[in-house]
Amino acid sequence: MHVVNISRQSASRQLRQATTEPAAVRWLLVAVALAFVGVFLVLPLVAVAAQALKAGLGAFGAAILDPDTLAAVRLTLLTAAIAVPLNVVFGVAAAWAIARFEFTGRSLLITLIDLPFAVSPVIAGLIYVLLFGMQGWLGPWLADHDVAIIFAVPGIVLATIFVTFPFVARELIPLMRAQGPEEEQASVVLGASGWQTFRYVTLPNVKWGLLYGVIILNARAMGEFGAVSVVSGHIRGLTNTIPLHVEILYNEYQTTAAFAVASILTLLGLVTLVAKTIADRKRAQSLVPLAALAEDPAHSAPPHLDLAGHALQARSAGAALGTPAQEAWA
Repeated sequence: MHVVNISRQSASRQLRQATTEPAAVRWLLVAVALAFVGVFLVLPLVAVAAQALKAGLGAFGAAILDPDTLAAVRLTLLTAAIAVPLNVVFGVAAAWAIARFEFTGRSLLITLIDLPFAVSPVIAGLIYVLLFGMQGWLGPWLADHDVAIIFAVPGIVLATIFVTFPFVARELIPLMRAQGPEEEQASVVLGASGWQTFRYVTLPNVKWGLLYGVIILNARAMGEFGAVSVVSGHIRGLTNTIPLHVEILYNEYQTTAAFAVASILTLLGLVTLVAKTIADRKRAQSLVPLAALAEDPAHSAPPHLDLAGHALQARSAGAALGTPAQEAWA
């Protein structure tokens, strides 16, 4: 027994030596990481704040309260208020369909969801110009009916929706696949309707992942530049979002005003980072009960997972009824 303990200690020591870097290497890696973060993240934030306040608080406040700036803020918020809910509805529906069902065109749907990641935002804007512009396919018909899409708010909203619609779906698809369909199947067999299953089982399981996707989606919607720049027309006070207004101010050599308005986006980025960190932590914590249930069925589940213990019963009951749970959802 003593010889076995010695051999185990020797093997453990060799494993630590093989997987642990020397202290000098660890400190060097930490220093490089901190230097990278300082130069590429912290320093730009400090530069934006310093330039924004360079001319004093009076100039900063005047730039923020300028009518064109306020119009850009309102348009940005309006665009996000339309694009975010629509993409949340699409993302949840697409994720549920892809993760829970097999159907014709499933692979095509997944490919289309990833399309905005593969297409440049500028190209996305040009697509809408080719469709709805005066020289586009639908442009003459829209002009005859006094409908303005390009160089107007609808075009900005459409371009923002296009570049942001993958975020929620791509966040929820792997999460719902990892959780599996057992709890939904159990709820259906126990008498729940499709809406009750979604509200009391599916949504609580994915709520932190959904919040994580919404945060990233909202940040991208408010900060989108390329596609919006193509379809907006850069009309001051009408079709300029915050990023476009910053570009105009900077091109006109109004440096203080440009950085003052840019500080709004910087603040948004910091708030998004904090919210993203909290949501990511909550999302990781929400997966712990599922892992515990998988390892130990007797492990106590939180209230919204109280159907998990009936999963095997649901499968056998569904087979006895002759009605698969997935058909009951439909």
